[in-house]
Amino acid sequence: MITYLDVQHLNKRIGDLVLLDDVAFSIGEGHRVGLIARNGAGKTTLLNILSGKEDYESGSVVYRNDIKVGYLEQSPEFDPTLSVIDACFAQAGELSDLIARYEKCLQTEGTPGIDALIEEMERREAWDFELRAKQILSRLNITDFSQPIGQLSGGQIKRVALANVLLSNPDLLILDEPTNHLDLEMIEWLESYLRREVKALFMVTHDRYFLDRVCSEILELDQQKIFSYKGNYAYYLEKRAERVAAEASSVQKAQNLYRTELDWMRRMPQARGGKAKYRKDAFYELEKLAKQRLEEKAVRLQVKTEYLGSKIIEAQYVSKTFQSESRGDKVILKDFYYNFTRFEKIGIVGGNGTGKSTFIKMILDEVRPDSGRFVVGETIRFGYYSQNGMEFDNQMKVIDAVRNIAETVDLGGGRRITAMQFLSHFQFPPARQQDYIYKLSGGERRRLYLCTVLMQNPNFLILDEPTNDLDISTLQVLEEYLADFRGCVLVVSHDRYFMDKVVDHLFVFKGEGDIKDFPGNYTQFRAWEALQEEEEKAQPKAKVELAKKENTYTSERKRKLTFKEKQEMEALEADIAKLEAEKAEIETALSSGTLSVEEITAHSRRLPLLTEELEEKEMRWLELSEI
Repeated sequence: MITYLDVQHLNKRIGDLVLLDDVAFSIGEGHRVGLIARNGAGKTTLLNILSGKEDYESGSVVYRNDIKVGYLEQSPEFDPTLSVIDACFAQAGELSDLIARYEKCLQTEGTPGIDALIEEMERREAWDFELRAKQILSRLNITDFSQPIGQLSGGQIKRVALANVLLSNPDLLILDEPTNHLDLEMIEWLESYLRREVKALFMVTHDRYFLDRVCSEILELDQQKIFSYKGNYAYYLEKRAERVAAEASSVQKAQNLYRTELDWMRRMPQARGGKAKYRKDAFYELEKLAKQRLEEKAVRLQVKTEYLGSKIIEAQYVSKTFQSESRGDKVILKDFYYNFTRFEKIGIVGGNGTGKSTFIKMILDEVRPDSGRFVVGETIRFGYYSQNGMEFDNQMKVIDAVRNIAETVDLGGGRRITAMQFLSHFQFPPARQQDYIYKLSGGERRRLYLCTVLMQNPNFLILDEPTNDLDISTLQVLEEYLADFRGCVLVVSHDRYFMDKVVDHLFVFKGEGDIKDFPGNYTQFRAWEALQEEEEKAQPKAKVELAKKENTYTSERKRKLTFKEKQEMEALEADIAKLEAEKAEIETALSSGTLSVEEITAHSRRLPLLTEELEEKEMRWLELSEI
């Protein structure tokens, strides 16, 4: 095996907080490694050390000579004046320089050195770089390639950065939360891409299905040390449980022996030396082990919810459209009707930009519908966890931020717990509760925000992307809380594992106001979708079969195709066939190695235009076929 990265005896502390203590691991060719740790344990710090952005106290970080490393940061930055496609070229390194030299040569009289450049372009597979860039960006729902980076949202910038790092074709790919800001289809595409294309991978993610399907090894950063598990996420869960049980047993034995040794230390005369010194040294080692704290939570937290009446929320034929001069009207809801029932747990899924967050804001009366209304029951008490989070006073202590809301939390049945106990359940140990908020990591701040929402005893929880930046152990606590929650839950999330554990059914936002109510969880929905796709593929493409299919679904259509629409559809079928044939011909020619410079240039310019035209005609054909 070729070792790409070797980390040995790595130590790092920030002030008096030890993050990494004698950490060691290695990553080789073909390895796909996931890093798991609690928020604030030092995951991002470790990735910053590996990328050279942060220093460390001692140890070594050694990369193999001449390997190419790609790093996706949690919050990437670009020159805001660059266009999306130029940002991709700017990150392409030597390949970008090669393409620039080739373009400059074409514009120079006599094209000096063109033969050598063509040979290098072929050897480095640079001909289709721009096409690949557009394909990957399109898969990540970035379609306006000329749009300035400065006009993009934070999530869109993260997706451009992901496209860039994939385009660089590195030997070792390091990813910090790659699934944040991706919708479910993008995540599934990225899973497939990483399994197929990447030579070696090291990533931090809290998406458990993603870990299970992509990674073949799990590293856990716990108690400032690294524990390695040679298997996927399911294997990690099994072996970690065994490790924690063994550690608990060792700590219990050490505590029993510690009491005996402590009694001996107290009785030992100060003047006694010799063999007693060895026993004293052993005592101090034993003391470290005995005082080790295992913070595994076995008790489920059941918080009292406010009384929930029979009237919940009724969406009465709600419509909403956003109007834009540059991009046309965007339909979010169209005559949407739904009557929420007691204790149901609904998941909301759909592509980015289909209106999921707007739907939530209309329920909360933060956005007004164009027509229709949401009627909210009198007993409803909302708890809203938003993507933007809560603004905290950075100079306030963690415990004070919670006590400002309530000193105690009502568990029902006369039982109450203090704010400190509530924070401990969400993995803020007493020492961390006394820290100032500015010392918290991004994930810890999100966890604190979650605590402030849940402790207010809501009976209708609305969670907008609650899984972003939360560690796996916090997600497990949240999943248990929601399983016992005696109220309604409406959750938007791209975490498939979380959705499968929490929701009873789904609102599937398909765009243009089309919302389907699916009776099942996300895995069941994807299985149903896959079955539908297989059935569609099995339908013959011949015109006779198309006619039969049209007749089969005539009763479900609002109207029949007009004579002109039928003519347009037939013309589209002919055009699509011609364009597909031309595309295949160009692709074959480009890979033949027999074309002249002028032919290569002409084909390279024609191919993206051809692809775009083909997609437009296919989309129009689909629109007509669904009438």
